[in-house]
Amino acid sequence: MDIKTASALHRLRLISLPEALSFPALLIFGSLLMRVSDIDFLMPPLGALHGLLFTVYVLFLLDVWVKAKWPLKRVAFFFLLAVIPFGGLYGDKLLKQYEADGVIAARARREGTVSA
Repeated sequence: MDIKTASALHRLRLISLPEALSFPALLIFGSLLMRVSDIDFLMPPLGALHGLLFTVYVLFLLDVWVKAKWPLKRVAFFFLLAVIPFGGLYGDKLLKQYEADGVIAARARREGTVSA
């Protein structure tokens, strides 16, 4: 894995956790509180924050798709995880594993252990 691919994967991982937590926060603190009480001031800032995080997540996902040459199924799976509440937590776990696998493979290539 080259440095551009590794950094794109790392950026996606960095944004996946905040994005994964912003959606349930929007649903719970924004929508639910607005419907059961008079607290409606949380919805606009939480919605804007989630929208920004989701947009950045999708842009970083597209960047990883191009640089890591992921198959379309994997990209679609990670997009689906971003749409499901708390799905990004599982996606972050997978991204951590992909990142570790890439580092191990790069180290093995550099040491001449494998020719991949």
